[in-house]
Parts: sequence; C-alpha cells; structure tokens
Amino acid sequence: MKKLFITLTAALLATTNTFATPLESSKKATEKTTTVVEKKVVNIEASNITWKAYKVTGSHEGTINLASGNLDFDGTTLTGGAFVVDMTTINTTDLEGEYKQKLDGHLHSEDFFGTATHKTASLEITSVTASGKNAYSATGNLTIKNIAKEVNFTLSVYGSKATASLKVDRSQFDIRYGSGSFFDNLGDKTIYDEFDLVVDLQF
Repeated sequence: MKKLFITLTAALLATTNTFATPLESSKKATEKTTTVVEKKVVNIEASNITWKAYKVTGSHEGTINLASGNLDFDGTTLTGGAFVVDMTTINTTDLEGEYKQKLDGHLHSEDFFGTATHKTASLEITSVTASGKNAYSATGNLTIKNIAKEVNFTLSVYGSKATASLKVDRSQFDIRYGSGSFFDNLGDKTIYDEFDLVVDLQF
C-alpha cells in the first residue's frame, strides 16, 4: 500500500509539472513579446535643421525645413523614427543679397540637390542602440535625389527634445559639383564631399 501511494504521488507530480511548464513558458513568452510602441509626432514648426558645408577656401551654412517626422518610443526608450525634409526650403544663412541668391540658386539646381525634381529627402531610422544616459547610436536609410544610403549618427533625447548630428557624403548621392572625388585639378575651387547636419527636434 505504501509503495502504491508513493507511485501515485510521483505520477501526480510528473503530470502537474508536464502541464505547468508549458503554461508558464507561454506566459513568459507573452510577457517578452508584448511591446507598446508610441509614435511621437515632431512639431515641425518648433524643430529645425542646420547644415554646414566646407570648401578649401572656407565654409557656408544654412537651414532646411522638416515636412514631417516622428520618433518611436518603448516607454522612455527610443526605438526608431522617420522624417521627411522639404528640400525646396534649403537656403544659406551666412550670406546676404546677390551672393546669397546666387548660392541658393546653385544649391537648388541639378548641380546639387535638383529641388525642382527632388522636392523631398527622407531618413528612416532602422536601428537604435543606447550609448549612454539619454544618448543613442543610430543607423538609418537616408534618401536624397531618390538614392538611398545607410548612415550612422548620434542622437540624444531630453524630455520632449531630441538632437541628432550627421555627416553626409554628398558624392554617394551623385552630387558631384566641385568634388575632388570626380574631378582633378580643382585647386581652391574644391568643395569637400562631407557636410554636417544638426537636427533639433521638439515633439
């Protein structure tokens, strides 16, 4: 009788474990896969993009307007985002009068961004890794003149504000004017391929 009781007890425990384990595993799996992503829309009126480009004899800088944008969060953790830039708004801020008009017109021409045809550019964040408190290393697909290239950049988030800094190689987007990568003997007329973008966002 004692042996029968022990046998029945062991069988009951084995059966209980058999049913309990999958249920617990299922619960844990559900908990792990439940992610609530909140898309926070960027206030384009309060946000801004500044650019700075370099040449042998100096540099120029200016602004471009955002057309739309959002940042994605899981709780307080940044997970992604997407932005559209209105390329028809590109302009210089370090020049005035005739010189400003001339450079602005050149930037809008096919030598550079061809904004009559390519009115927008876009950036989609594909991966984000935390690199410190409020700081992230991000990778995204940047599209300019219908050419998409992967870019890496840094991004920081403080409350309802975010700032991103990018270096863009214009030669990857078939913007060749004055580039030493495509033309020889440019001398002091050389315009460097890389330009800087600083994006200040409010959401």
